Amino acid sequence: MEPRKIIIIGAAGRDFHNFNTVYRNNPAYRVVAFTAAQIPDIADRKYPASIAGSLYPDGIPIYEQDNLARLIKELEADECVFSYSDVPYSTVMGVGALVNAAGADFTLLGPASTMLKSTKPVIAVGAVRTGCGKSQTSRRIIEVLMAHGLKVIAVRHPMPYGNLEAQKVQRFATIDDLAAHECTIEEMEEYEPHVSRGNVIYAGVDYEAILRAAENDPDGCDVILWDGGNNDFPFYSPDVMVTVVDPHRPGHELSYYPGEVTLRIADVVVINKIDSANFEGILTVRNNIERLCPEAMVIDGASTISVDKPEVIRGKRVLVIEDGPTLTHGEMKIGAGVVAARRFGAAEIVDPRPSAAGKLAETFNIYPEIGSVLPAMGYGEQQMKDLAATIEQCDCDSVIIGTPIDLSRVITIDKPCARVEYNLQEIGSPTMEDALNGLIDSLSS
Repeated sequence: MEPRKIIIIGAAGRDFHNFNTVYRNNPAYRVVAFTAAQIPDIADRKYPASIAGSLYPDGIPIYEQDNLARLIKELEADECVFSYSDVPYSTVMGVGALVNAAGADFTLLGPASTMLKSTKPVIAVGAVRTGCGKSQTSRRIIEVLMAHGLKVIAVRHPMPYGNLEAQKVQRFATIDDLAAHECTIEEMEEYEPHVSRGNVIYAGVDYEAILRAAENDPDGCDVILWDGGNNDFPFYSPDVMVTVVDPHRPGHELSYYPGEVTLRIADVVVINKIDSANFEGILTVRNNIERLCPEAMVIDGASTISVDKPEVIRGKRVLVIEDGPTLTHGEMKIGAGVVAARRFGAAEIVDPRPSAAGKLAETFNIYPEIGSVLPAMGYGEQQMKDLAATIEQCDCDSVIIGTPIDLSRVITIDKPCARVEYNLQEIGSPTMEDALNGLIDSLSS
């Protein structure tokens, strides 16, 4: 029989992992293309032959998803595999309708087909939407494990926006490693909080090779922590699955893919941001947790913030910079920066849109619901230049940096800055320590 022709619909992450685990060495299939969406400037590349395997000596082309219907016909694709995350169900099935109308089958691969098994215990952190607080939850878990003398190696959901061959396996142990790997702002936002606390974190493209490297890390490894991206389910089979929900977006845990999957498979659910959410939102997500995963342990959490220079905020006209993906496909209207502006008495939050330069102006056109905050878009060099230009052109007194990294270290900011940091704080009990006691005890025995 002729191999079944596959197009993998993705966004430079789950798509490559699905290929590597299901299709790479399988002669029953031939992946004829990837398509790219959601992340700017990641199409018009090739998945390299050195990673694609012997069945793909020329690599695999990556096209814009906008061309999907035409590609199905031109490449005579039999099946399209949807492989990216943080999208509403209407979007998923809209793509499915397009695929079916073009004559192909539409597929969603699940955990059993795509999760890899580790030789080490795995704690996985996921969420029902982008911007729920996965990273701060991961940091809190690491704190608990380190307090028990355990060596934790973190593995981050992929963000391979550059040279895929060079990014096959990446290890970050120092701040200098971020520069050596030519990380974008989005990558630094996820990696830097780990390495600044003395933890090693891996990422890249080939997640089986990454897993084996992490298990055998030269600094030692007792536990693998999967630090998830968007609202994807883990690439590694977890011993403990922790899912974060956001009462600022109640009901989204039931209407976004694959966020509902991460909730249904959770052993532990963290209701984050209880300190800033309203009662109705908290009650909605609590009821949905009870309905979808009644056996899960539920931890109430606050996303506590601190500001290094509150005098830069009080009484000032401030420009607020927030995490880019949280505002764009995460659809959040506010983040830690806005919360800090309100709590520390800013006179005004200045609208950056009249000053938006280049690709930042494009971002506001694509995501008009962002409003009067500035997303820290930095998927490439041009976006970073446009971000700096937008800040320079903005008529404000000072800047609030609500991103996980200090932006002033990687771009020039010509105004006084206040940096916001945020961490997970459990409210009452159970705590994260309670959630992890069983695994900790098994490692100590």
